[in-house]
Amino acid sequence: MVITYELQKECPHTGARAGLLHTPHGTFKTPMFMPVGTQATVKTMSPEELKEMGAQIILSNTYHLFLRPGPELVEEAGGLHRFMNWDGGILTDSGGFQVFSLGDLRKITEEGVAFRSHIDGSKKFLSPEIATKVQEQLGADIAMAFDECIPYPADYAYADRSTARTTRWAERCCKAHTSPTQGMFGIVQGGMYKDLRTRSAKELVAMDFDGYSIGGLSVGEPHDLMYDILEHTTPLLPTNKARYLMGVGTPDCLVEGVARGVDMFDCVFPTRVARNGMAMTHNGRVVIKNATYAHDWGPLEDGCECYTCRNYSRAYIRHLYKAEEILAFRLVSYHNLYFLLNFMRQMRAAILEDRFPAFRDEFWAGYKK
Repeated sequence: MVITYELQKECPHTGARAGLLHTPHGTFKTPMFMPVGTQATVKTMSPEELKEMGAQIILSNTYHLFLRPGPELVEEAGGLHRFMNWDGGILTDSGGFQVFSLGDLRKITEEGVAFRSHIDGSKKFLSPEIATKVQEQLGADIAMAFDECIPYPADYAYADRSTARTTRWAERCCKAHTSPTQGMFGIVQGGMYKDLRTRSAKELVAMDFDGYSIGGLSVGEPHDLMYDILEHTTPLLPTNKARYLMGVGTPDCLVEGVARGVDMFDCVFPTRVARNGMAMTHNGRVVIKNATYAHDWGPLEDGCECYTCRNYSRAYIRHLYKAEEILAFRLVSYHNLYFLLNFMRQMRAAILEDRFPAFRDEFWAGYKK
């Protein structure tokens, strides 16, 4: 297999795991957070800055790159790594989540999904075979099987039909996937129904993917329900394969996801909220636009070693937002990404040193949502 996972340590009190993910572009330490570079760029950040802050794998979006600039152009450039000058790992999602979030602009059939581009309204079509070929053209280390993301809430009958279709599409992705230099992860669906999650996991594990993603969570359901479904699902997955929880990127969900055996996470959250003036800290959220920071000469977070916190004050960053300067987005995006990457490193160290439960308790003692 192109992608392999090596389990190094498992917490004896929780499901938390520390491991190594071996890929064509390096070996990466888990648990990990993957910054999202939707359109072959992590918003406002350069690849050099991502490397400096310790990013290992970044995620790019098949749907968006399929529409613009098109997979042919990326392939002509030599693949995403050369196109965006990134020599670390790259994972591409299948485009399923974006397509299904289009609502009335798309129509799902057994063959695939017909939809209209959000850019120019032109008619497009994605199927398991097309999504797989596009990801091979993009040349990521890890491709995702094309799935149907079940919204929340969804009734049982719909979730049942959708989960069955995801399995059939996964089989088609397996047949279509021929790249010798790219691994593929299957995506476990099933909505909020444990029996459907069990069935989906069993069917996908039988296909022997390189790793397994848990999809259809963090789609609006309460956190307690997400944790419950996660706790049910992760034990159904092989211990010798990586487990990836899609679309999760807040500290509370990360620590609880790790506690339930998840190895990989991604989310646009840290860069999206940075553009709105919110910084992430171990004590909760700091809305830097607030007047209370106008004369605050301290860093975004005391003790943070990121570039932003080592060089700039809250008062200065607030000024940048008020003046609508682009540097504001860059500085807080840098901090937020560094915060999450460092948070994952801290969790990994806690697992390896047999102190993860204490780390988790200490986090919750200081964190304010």
